[in-house]
Amino acid sequence: MKTPSIIAALAAGIIGLMSCISCAPGSTSPLYGFKAVSNQEEEVDFSAYKGKVLLIVNTASRCGFTPQYDGLEALYKKYKDKGLVVIGFPCDQFGHQEPGTSEEIAEFCRLNYGVTFPLMEKTEVNGENASPIFKWLYAEKPFAGFGDSETAQFMDRMLSNQDPNYASNPDIKWNFTKFLIDRKGRVVARFEPTVAPEQMGQCIEDLLQ
Repeated sequence: MKTPSIIAALAAGIIGLMSCISCAPGSTSPLYGFKAVSNQEEEVDFSAYKGKVLLIVNTASRCGFTPQYDGLEALYKKYKDKGLVVIGFPCDQFGHQEPGTSEEIAEFCRLNYGVTFPLMEKTEVNGENASPIFKWLYAEKPFAGFGDSETAQFMDRMLSNQDPNYASNPDIKWNFTKFLIDRKGRVVARFEPTVAPEQMGQCIEDLLQ
């Protein structure tokens, strides 16, 4: 579905509306004050991403959503020269589906999905030791549901059995939760694992204009 701007309903299965977050003139996004460690043990200063459109994703190698690596890599290859950066944060907090070392994760992604976009070291995204980046991301865009698809209903049943109140918390619910950030460091959309990367192309194109 073609959208005239980033403030529009997305294709079926994508949840909610996207909205720009207003910033005071001259203010700097908190995003650019964050740092992380890459899977090669190098410090990554997020101020280096000023002016880029970012897609930040918590990933896992043994998840039913793992094939989304294909779609994420396709987006990166298609739009990286226009300013898109996809950043993966492997995480083992959901079903113990990312048990490997940084080296094993990187090799798995390269051999199975040809991943060339940046990967960080294994990261916690929820709880006391959660990455400040993810705490900020889901404070800006809290959980708003999985949608109405069959997979979405399955996810809701599974998590409701674990915690009947799970949906009231803003945090990350499962692997491959995706946050889209504009060139000014504003979180404009959150896509749950039930949204495939292929469904996000128009939204990304709007931000790259």
